[in-house]
Amino acid sequence: MKSTRPKDQSVGELFEEIVGLVARLRSQNGCPWDREQTHESIKRCAVEETYEVVQAIESGNMKKLCEELGDLLLQVVFHAQMASEENHFSILEVLDGLRRKLISRHPHVFGDARAETSEQVLAQWHAIKLEERSHSECPSETLMADLPLAMPALMLAEEVQKRASTVGFDWDNAKEAFSKVREEVEEFSTALNSGDEMRRDRLKAELGDLLFSIVNVARLLKLDAEDALRGTVLKFIRRFNEIERRAKELGVDLSQMSLREMDAIWDEVKSTERE
Repeated sequence: MKSTRPKDQSVGELFEEIVGLVARLRSQNGCPWDREQTHESIKRCAVEETYEVVQAIESGNMKKLCEELGDLLLQVVFHAQMASEENHFSILEVLDGLRRKLISRHPHVFGDARAETSEQVLAQWHAIKLEERSHSECPSETLMADLPLAMPALMLAEEVQKRASTVGFDWDNAKEAFSKVREEVEEFSTALNSGDEMRRDRLKAELGDLLFSIVNVARLLKLDAEDALRGTVLKFIRRFNEIERRAKELGVDLSQMSLREMDAIWDEVKSTERE
């Protein structure tokens, strides 16, 4: 389908058109599926579209990224339209809230504050968020009160640790934090070897403690634990796919190969990657 967008159409005009299209889809003469949706029914779509944006970024495909950003923007407009129909808020309020937040959280750009480094910007950002929280209509009672609990666990762990660090509850450096990793490894090993393998709750708790301590080390090293694990998962997929491909070349059914045979191919794939 050829685009009908006028060449001289402004960003604002095009955005208004998109808002109008979504409103029409939700109208009585619109789409039956779109009319049936609620915030709850499509909440998963926002998560899925976000991950598709991430995948497009990782692939380096800018055309795909452009498309996926549009899909993600649709989620914003759609939720705003549903909220508007119930007189909660409109897309204008969403945009105005974003505008005000961008200005208030960057006083070193739009005001008289000074921040010369990224670290100073982040410290200022957290201080402003705390101040905003204390003056909101529903002020948070604790630093952890408004955490986005639907985040992936590794990302959530990092956010929790960052918030705790703003009041000094933190390790001094990654080496000290790594001592906690060793401690948690020992505790998990003890639970695993003491006949407690049937007590899944204890093993699960010890494993959680170990993962949390590893995230602490990554954070202090300024490494993204979620991204690091994702990179390893993608590397595993790539190597395993190569094992399957080589097994087919040999005319061997992978399910019939021994672990030793698969390990031999795995090691060969690893050595090839290092070359």
